Amino acid sequence: MQVSAIIQVRMGSTRLPGKVMKKLNGISLLECQLNQLQYCRLLDQIIIATTTNPEDNIIEKFAHSKDIQCFRGSSLDVLDRYFQCAKKFNLKHIARITSDCPLIDPTIVDQTIEIYNKETYDYVNNFYKRSFPSGTEVEIISFNTLEKTWKEAKKPSEREHVTPYIYNNPMKFKIGKLEYKKNISNLHWAVDRIEDLKLVKTLYQKINKKPILLDDILNLIKKDPSLLEINKNTNPHEGYIKSLEEE
Repeated sequence: MQVSAIIQVRMGSTRLPGKVMKKLNGISLLECQLNQLQYCRLLDQIIIATTTNPEDNIIEKFAHSKDIQCFRGSSLDVLDRYFQCAKKFNLKHIARITSDCPLIDPTIVDQTIEIYNKETYDYVNNFYKRSFPSGTEVEIISFNTLEKTWKEAKKPSEREHVTPYIYNNPMKFKIGKLEYKKNISNLHWAVDRIEDLKLVKTLYQKINKKPILLDDILNLIKKDPSLLEINKNTNPHEGYIKSLEEE
């Protein structure tokens, strides 16, 4: 079964503008993420889905420089962007990964795909019951499920965040989940604010191996718990919470 990753990327982040092109030891967050994903065994291809806004021309240029397919669509209706991208490239099974996860663990991506492949799930993620740190999120979606969601999801939060309609309607979809052996969801290294970027830079500099895996980060934090002080006041779910409040 071929699974293709669609990474949603834009320069216009409200909390940390241009974050995907911020540098980690000379490479951008986006390039770091792509490097991590190259170690996935079960991903067939990677496609970047950005917006039609002129500020995102740099994203398209970057994608072309890396010989990666790039799709451009709506900046606000991200669900439509995802659906139109998947439709254009005739994708049947999609891994959704957001660009705020530069240290995405390729083994977690593969484990999530394996669960999806074992049964006829419509959708699988590793946060349906939160146990993994934020910054490791991955979702696997069938095209048919994405199309049904695109047709039925109406709320702005469902359009902006792509998949809430799926996991908030478990009676409509067959949903699978990957859980960690214990709950460490209090940890987070998704990049939403400058403090998160500082933590990721520190992790990237201190862990001298590729790819950087979840266990590598946990081992480093165990040796130096003070690292958690760097972004202790940021909330990785701030964007979704804000969109719910605005409805």
